[in-house]
Amino acid sequence: MAFWGKKKKETDPDAREDRKKVGLFRRLWQKVRNIDWKDPVTRWKVMFISLIGLIVIGGGSYGALAITNSPAFCSSCHEMAPEYSTFTASAHNNITCVQCHIKPGTINMLTHKVKSLKEVYYHVTGVPEQIVQTEDEVVSNENCMQCHSKNRLVTASGDLKVNHKGHIEEGIPCISCHAGVVHAKMAARGINTEEVRGEYTKETAEKIMEKKYLRPNMGTCIDCHDKVNNGEKPWKDVAYLVPPNPEEVEKKIDESKKEGVSEPVATETKTESAVEGTAGSGTAEDLAKVHEEKTQDLILQAIGKQQKDVKISMACETCHRKVKVPKSHKEEGWNQAHGGTAIQELDKCVNCHQDSKWIREIPKEDIISLLKMKSAENSSHKYTANLTVVKDQSRVNNFCSACHGKRPAGHIESDQWLTAHASKAKTADQKAECFVCHDREKPVEGSTTVKAPTDVYCQYCHRTGFKDDVKN
Repeated sequence: MAFWGKKKKETDPDAREDRKKVGLFRRLWQKVRNIDWKDPVTRWKVMFISLIGLIVIGGGSYGALAITNSPAFCSSCHEMAPEYSTFTASAHNNITCVQCHIKPGTINMLTHKVKSLKEVYYHVTGVPEQIVQTEDEVVSNENCMQCHSKNRLVTASGDLKVNHKGHIEEGIPCISCHAGVVHAKMAARGINTEEVRGEYTKETAEKIMEKKYLRPNMGTCIDCHDKVNNGEKPWKDVAYLVPPNPEEVEKKIDESKKEGVSEPVATETKTESAVEGTAGSGTAEDLAKVHEEKTQDLILQAIGKQQKDVKISMACETCHRKVKVPKSHKEEGWNQAHGGTAIQELDKCVNCHQDSKWIREIPKEDIISLLKMKSAENSSHKYTANLTVVKDQSRVNNFCSACHGKRPAGHIESDQWLTAHASKAKTADQKAECFVCHDREKPVEGSTTVKAPTDVYCQYCHRTGFKDDVKN
């Protein structure tokens, strides 16, 4: 007895003839047509087979989704080693990757699985030099709100005052500020490239998970607030939320070269936008100058020395609750007398007066050097008073150069100061104060020495040197 009916005998000549002439699919179709659908037993058989098929297909699909949704599956590809290891070292290691990277909903899940086929293609044909987040993969607020509440005003540290609800209702993505909470901004730092993927373990990740990359970057807040004050809404552009793709940046540089534009000088703040700006302005030096002027302008607003009618105040106390001016800063003559304190306590000074914190762009790093540096930091190391270090810091730090770049009030008129300043520079310590702003010798073009904030140097007049010829 066959499953759907009686089977013809092998001795029947018609059966042998049909087997020779009729193909497989035709025979199956004939069997389907010959099924007696009115027979209740037949209907039960169809239902039973359909149920088994659905269980097999559904179970297999669910199993495939469960496996591909697990962090372990992500770690199976070597190119994801940096991302997976930092994930395991982060505060989000108790949830799965897809809870952040795929919007809630079955349709979104299935759509993402189809799009992910390109990642399989890349894995087979050739992994990109660096894994970067694309504009269509930005973590949405929907994902964050599955666990976090928007009704927060003060951050967990108790210092920052951030109206999360106001930001969210304005349409600002959480990722605008919290971009490094899991992966410590590896792509922007350039430490997840092909040549270093083998270096990553959980222990390695713990060393590079620095707070300054996990927490919101003050430079991001300042950059966004400044743009809002200029009538912009930068978060509307998705490209503003993701680090630039190195391959696209190199492509733009190549295109600039072909168009006859000189290649921009490599700086800590060179990003895709900087490359575009260079193409328009012509030189990286002009960009650096504009950047310094803008930073100093913001610093003066922050410390209350420059008031502007803006939508969002740039003053420190607008966002910080624990900002306090040290008592020493309120003493009479502090502006002229703080140099000695800076020499002895520079490490404390730069905790607040560090303009690199005001930069949104992340400097490129080398993971090998970074790990060595971390090992050195773990050993006992304290700052020791160093005049050269303080001098260089005063020249490159925009907090310092905001004042040091201007002529001090005590210098009186130039024609009078020319003959009166000798008494102010008799000792080595007095000369050292002068060298904060002035170079002793004429700066050499292309020299790696930090440039003085003023182009007036001592040997311009003292061409035969000083009487005591004491160098500092």
